[in-house]
Amino acid sequence: MCGIYGSTIYYDDHIVRAKLHKVQFRGPDYSGFERINNVILGHNRLAIVDLDHRSNQPFTYHHLKIVFNGEIYNYQAIKAELKTFGYLFSTSSDTEVLAAAYLQFGENCVDHFNGMFAFVIYDTQAQTIFGARDRLGKKPFYYAQNGTDFEFASQPSQIIIARNVSIDQQAVNEYMIWGYVPEPRSAWQQIKKLQAGHKFTFSTTTGIFKTEKYWDLNFSETGRYIGNYSTAVSELKTLLNDSVKIRMQADVGVGVFLSGGIDSSLIAALASAQTDQVKTFCIKFKEKEFDESVFAEKIARHLKTNHHTIECNPDEGISLIENFGDFFDEPFADSSAIPTLLLSKYTKRHVTVALSGDGGDESFSGYTRYKWLGHANPLFKLPNSARKMLAEIIKLSPNYRHKLIAMGISQVDIKALYAYMFGGLEFSWLGKPDLGLNVPYMEIWSSPTLSLQQKMSAFDIKTYLNGDINTKVDRASMAFSLEARAPLMDYRVVDFANTLPDHFKFGGGIQKRILKDILYQYVPANLYNRPKSGFAIPFRHWFKNELKDYVLDQLSYHELLEIPGIDARKTSIIIKEHMAGTWNRFPQIWKLLVFKQWLKNQQTHSIPGYHLA
Repeated sequence: MCGIYGSTIYYDDHIVRAKLHKVQFRGPDYSGFERINNVILGHNRLAIVDLDHRSNQPFTYHHLKIVFNGEIYNYQAIKAELKTFGYLFSTSSDTEVLAAAYLQFGENCVDHFNGMFAFVIYDTQAQTIFGARDRLGKKPFYYAQNGTDFEFASQPSQIIIARNVSIDQQAVNEYMIWGYVPEPRSAWQQIKKLQAGHKFTFSTTTGIFKTEKYWDLNFSETGRYIGNYSTAVSELKTLLNDSVKIRMQADVGVGVFLSGGIDSSLIAALASAQTDQVKTFCIKFKEKEFDESVFAEKIARHLKTNHHTIECNPDEGISLIENFGDFFDEPFADSSAIPTLLLSKYTKRHVTVALSGDGGDESFSGYTRYKWLGHANPLFKLPNSARKMLAEIIKLSPNYRHKLIAMGISQVDIKALYAYMFGGLEFSWLGKPDLGLNVPYMEIWSSPTLSLQQKMSAFDIKTYLNGDINTKVDRASMAFSLEARAPLMDYRVVDFANTLPDHFKFGGGIQKRILKDILYQYVPANLYNRPKSGFAIPFRHWFKNELKDYVLDQLSYHELLEIPGIDARKTSIIIKEHMAGTWNRFPQIWKLLVFKQWLKNQQTHSIPGYHLA
């Protein structure tokens, strides 16, 4: 896990160093750059595999130069295959294998990789640049391109140093709905994200830049699973065991994030079955409704792991809030990023790699909203006028949850309902809300062959998992030089899950049915007889109590007037509603706090002699 950077634009050495230093936390073990022809390649290294300096980057292999962020988990198998073609290797790193695979397989090398990655290879003979991002978007890749000017980085704060950039207002509008900026946009007009599962080529001589999708979800009828349920359980268990095994390969210490939920418990159980030296880590809140540490501790005792519990309190929460923008760069409003930052901070004191349970909810129908949408879907077979009449009756209730239900069934269709659930369904506080459903992957909802469950799963994998979960975990773990690996996001597991009948994943009212049946082979089922709470932080309570003065100071009416794109008067009202306890508005408040800090931080990215537009 590292940070990569490159440019065909000429910058003085001190500017290049500033761009690398900006995200040195991503790779504190070595930082360096090279100039090759008119190309600059830079790298911050977090050493995980082959700790020797010989594997530092930029790495040279024949006439190729490479910078690489991530891990190729099956690199040993690829290396063995390449040796049969006569390739020789001077290191034990996956970086060298990646470069050799490009020489052998060309752009199709990405089809051979099982891993999380964002890399760039510069062919010094052809003067072309080739790069790719992993299938599910675990690793970030930002770029700016205009003619032969091409610049890329792991984080956008590197690119905007010494450049004139401007805020993308459409991206801001999308952030206010989704809580993050969906790909391929970034928060700046000049910078884009390479989409997950895509590769690109760039000619340094002609300036021609092309992207191509190399992987996608497959729900084809010809690929449907034809075995019975017990066979599927056995096959998935084998896949998961291998996925965990290859992610435990490292020349540094490896641990597991253990929240006490189904997914993280399953990963911890499979890891413990392979070694008796597993270290597990969880977060503790004093607010009982958010605290799952007691369950995590019970599971850790059952699995006999070396367990560590980390306590999160409002004071430390404020500290992380105030430094939030230093790591996340773009506005990002998933409040669980705060406990993830804290968890990463303390986990790093013990290990350098941590396995997580991310990806289970999306592939195996685990989110509570999947159940809600299943209940709501029949209503959308009624005429819109009938639903609006029903909504008028429901919203007479003083309970804000009933009002949200009324807003939900008033949406034009199930697609709009699902999309706007992420924004809280109510947008009166936005000055000129652009609520067009024009973000990528919306076409999934129009597929005539997919079930509602398949549509929700596919859409979440392409959007929420990619834009929210992966961003959160990458930035939070990298903030403390910790590598996070997600066995449930192995593309083989995702592909297999997509072949399964819906009722294997959500059947008989049981969500994540098949994962649970594997987990219960290791941990007693009665340890999970409780509601799903997720990895949330008690902002709803804190904003009305411990953090009330902070919120009212940061989001006073005067301060709200400085935030573009919102109605300050209506926004002030929703903040008062939260403080009075009549409506839970913490998601909107958190979005505003994050965005306000992000605006302020934009003036800190410049270096002497340069400014932002």
